[in-house]
Amino acid sequence: MLETLRNAWNVKEIRNKIIFTIFIILIFRIGSVIPVPYIDVAALKAATSATATDGVNQFFSYLSILTGGGLEYGAIFAMSVTPYINSSIIVQLLCVAIPALERLSKEGEEGQKKLAQITRYVTVLLALIQGVAYFIYLKNGGGSVNSYLSVTGKGATVFAGFVIVLAFTAGSALVMWLGEQIDAKGIGNGISMLLFAGILSRAPQAFTALWTYFVEYKQYVAVIGIIVAFLFIIAFVVWMTGAERRIPIQYAKRVVGNKMYGGQNTHIPIKVNMSGVMPIIFASSILMLPTMALGFMKDTTTSLYKFLSLFSVQGVFYAVIYFFLIIGFAYFYATIQFNPIEMSNNLRKNGGAIPGIRPGKPTSDFISKILSRITLMGAIFLSVIAILPIIIGTVGKINISLGGTSVLIMVGVALDTVRNLESQMMMRHYKGFLD
Repeated sequence: MLETLRNAWNVKEIRNKIIFTIFIILIFRIGSVIPVPYIDVAALKAATSATATDGVNQFFSYLSILTGGGLEYGAIFAMSVTPYINSSIIVQLLCVAIPALERLSKEGEEGQKKLAQITRYVTVLLALIQGVAYFIYLKNGGGSVNSYLSVTGKGATVFAGFVIVLAFTAGSALVMWLGEQIDAKGIGNGISMLLFAGILSRAPQAFTALWTYFVEYKQYVAVIGIIVAFLFIIAFVVWMTGAERRIPIQYAKRVVGNKMYGGQNTHIPIKVNMSGVMPIIFASSILMLPTMALGFMKDTTTSLYKFLSLFSVQGVFYAVIYFFLIIGFAYFYATIQFNPIEMSNNLRKNGGAIPGIRPGKPTSDFISKILSRITLMGAIFLSVIAILPIIIGTVGKINISLGGTSVLIMVGVALDTVRNLESQMMMRHYKGFLD
């Protein structure tokens, strides 16, 4: 990886892209610490710290990792890439359910541009809704204090709410635009890079918390277990990311004029973890909703409050639901990426076949069977990695609920970025292969 980065830096065009990406990330980080007016930042930061014990504030501590600490500061970029990710999930789901959107997704570049525009509109709408929800949380004080606002009085609160919601919505739209600028002029996937930067910015705080648990609270076994688990996760993610199942393909020979085509053997690579970290992000977004709803509730004695409290990020119920949601979304993402019937038809049109399998429906059934097994393996891998730190944190009484997800996202984005750099360097030297 280091050699790839060094070689890429020596290429002026790629170096400019790297510098541009770093510049955008710097803007993102600055926006993540500039507080919005009328918010009591000190009280909010104390409530959303890693030592918070109530379900709602534990959740916001959990969510703050994804936003790079923006929630703790009540910053302009407090919601970070969350609205865009949720918007992408909704649009992808609607592409399966609504025929018109499904047709758009198959219309090539023009169709993708229209879907991207729809995603932007949905992002702004979700940012507005989440901004209102976050303001209500601030106004109610998360159920622990009177308010996280620095103003009092009905009129002042209404005006402060308008300013806060508007700032959060504009901040989410700006984050989306920054991500698109990285896509166009930088290195890697823009939203993933911003998410990576936000999580990485929390690393010093995470190490400080571990040191505190190790030295002051004497949680030796838990801390050592966390470190070993993280190292294991990194190694396992790197290994599983490159793992694939190769389906052998044999092309029939055919004569066109005086030339013979085909006759070669090749394969269709199917990655074990083809969906990357998207199922984890999807599942996390769904499970945000119950705990977020707790921020609206003042009465903690109702049955609804007790039920929603089961979704605490450190709870067993949360871990079980999280596990199965990741598996479900992994299968959903696999069905979007691979269409066995279409693959079978393309093979038959090009004179290809799987040895020992008849063309047509038997081929599509065989590919579906392989795809189902591979997806299950990848989904279980993601689920175990995601809930392992939750289990260790629960046993050791340490709030590291997002640890597995953080490592998965960071390692996945790092590997994707390196592959992107390698492909760009390969494109620059492609002319040499023709000489």
